[in-house]
Amino acid sequence: MKLRNLLGGAVLGVGALAALNTGLRYEGELESPLDGDDGVFRWRGMDVAYTEAGDPDDPDLLLLHGINAAGSSGEWRAVFDDLADEYHVVAPDFPGYGRSDRPPLRYSAALYEDFAHDFLAEFDEPAVVASSLSAAYAAAAVDGGDGDDGVTLSGFVAVCPTATAGPSPAKAWLRELLRAPLVGRALFNVITAKPSIRYFNADHGYDDPANPSAEWTDYEWRTTHVENARFAPASFVSGSLNSDIDLAAALADLDVPPTIVWGREATVSPLTDGRELADAADARLVVFDRARLLPHVEHPERFVETVEEALVAGATA
Repeated sequence: MKLRNLLGGAVLGVGALAALNTGLRYEGELESPLDGDDGVFRWRGMDVAYTEAGDPDDPDLLLLHGINAAGSSGEWRAVFDDLADEYHVVAPDFPGYGRSDRPPLRYSAALYEDFAHDFLAEFDEPAVVASSLSAAYAAAAVDGGDGDDGVTLSGFVAVCPTATAGPSPAKAWLRELLRAPLVGRALFNVITAKPSIRYFNADHGYDDPANPSAEWTDYEWRTTHVENARFAPASFVSGSLNSDIDLAAALADLDVPPTIVWGREATVSPLTDGRELADAADARLVVFDRARLLPHVEHPERFVETVEEALVAGATA
């Protein structure tokens, strides 16, 4: 009798958890968080969504969002329109994120480095602005213009760039736990609940915790609750998206002078890391006061000016 009761309780518990997971799924269609024309880049059987704006005859400027649990091209929402005044701006959602396809792959840094290479190669010497891990992926796609397989850039701006944003060495067990159909979805729902999103934003995303609006928090929640939303973040949280690239060496090898932007109040990737990286890469370092990992959101006007200065320097290098 006790065993029957235990089994019955377990079945009810599993059913309740499955129902809760289903109830928290966002069934609507994600709209682009950016004001522009939507497009699709077909890559390895996946539809990769992007938004573009500005005159196509202007220089190409690609904006690569950071990789995290709620990553998307919406990271560039505060600067997208202003940059489009002078550039043909294109902002993709990485595979597994945003409005792009999210197949249940075991996402890896190598996959994203290949994507960065192939997407950048669609353009003729584009400039790149990349955030956190995506800066490492973009740097891996570049060979300084000397090789047949690399991509040549006209400018490079990196925001709090890093090659490591998770445990090292990677924890495969954690990735598989979050990939699990029942428990994994439940854990991911906890990590991406609105109180959790607000906590992470306030803890290391923004210096001013009031900066992300309620509308933006709602978008982050929706983008983490669509079907298969947990698979790419499972690789991120477990360290499987850490790059093997020597980031300082890769930046130093660029044919254009790189600019690194850092928030003075950043804690997850402190300013000391930025200074060491800039020194090792012989890169220009621009420090934003009253900012953490997202200075382009907290100080958009100054950030746009910084990008324009960096790209002018790259054009005359």
